[in-house]
Amino acid sequence: MDLVQSMRVFIRVVDAGNFTAAANALNTTTAYTSRAVSELEAHLRTRLFNRTTRKITLTEAGERFLSRSRLILEDLEQAESEARNATLVPSGRLRIHSMSGFGTRYVVPLVTRYMEQQPLVEVDLTLHQRMPDLLEEGLDISIVLAQSLKESNYVSRTLGSIFNVMCASPEYLARHGMPQTLADLDQHACLKLVMPSGESESWVFESDAGVETFAPQKMPFSVNLPEALAEAIACGMGVGVLPVSTFVRELAAGRLARVLPEYRLDVRNIYAIYPSRKYLDAKVRTWIEFVSEHLPPLLESDTAAIA
Repeated sequence: MDLVQSMRVFIRVVDAGNFTAAANALNTTTAYTSRAVSELEAHLRTRLFNRTTRKITLTEAGERFLSRSRLILEDLEQAESEARNATLVPSGRLRIHSMSGFGTRYVVPLVTRYMEQQPLVEVDLTLHQRMPDLLEEGLDISIVLAQSLKESNYVSRTLGSIFNVMCASPEYLARHGMPQTLADLDQHACLKLVMPSGESESWVFESDAGVETFAPQKMPFSVNLPEALAEAIACGMGVGVLPVSTFVRELAAGRLARVLPEYRLDVRNIYAIYPSRKYLDAKVRTWIEFVSEHLPPLLESDTAAIA
């Protein structure tokens, strides 16, 4: 027995005054409406109607059940409406994750502009370096940086790419000189950014001439956050590799200078990852569309600024 449907039939019989009129309103047969009410009474183990050959009237139990049934079906219809609207109208709380430095530089400004366009959406933004478990952590979408993604049941969309650069403080370079080749780095203290992926100790440099690998001899300092490494480099501890998203601000402030500018390091794709594309919530869909449109110009602007 479909309990909800039986409740709907029961209410229609009450409103119509008899089984035949209810059947006509439901575009079904009198036998069906009568059977649905009988099955409902059997399920409840109580009589809902007093029946005579001429009319039906509600029992006391029927009166109470009618009142409750109307409230239940109203709540159910409201829930169905809200669920359908979720795929049509962006609203509610959007939970986003991003890598920390990238999120600060790009995602926060984009969220600000997105919320101006979608005033019914509230945003929870989580910034940390590790790849999250979307379902375990209750996230709607994660924006991650990776050369490639491991196979999973999640859906991904490529938003662009980003890279790292070698840099040092102007004061450090004034004291120790500007490296002209990769071999010159052996004469410098090399500071390391520790990433969750746990990559090797070697740096991989890409240029128009190809790919070269360099293994630093002196690595006196390592840290897991780009912002902390930027501060260490700015303090003159040595040379290091920073994401463009972190370096471009330090460059504009005059605290860091690019070293070996013909090279790029750790070129990675930017992915938007979300649990499913089926019945995608409107706030998730519109956020993905928004960031897909507005992130590439920001990346291009920063690439031009450090060229």
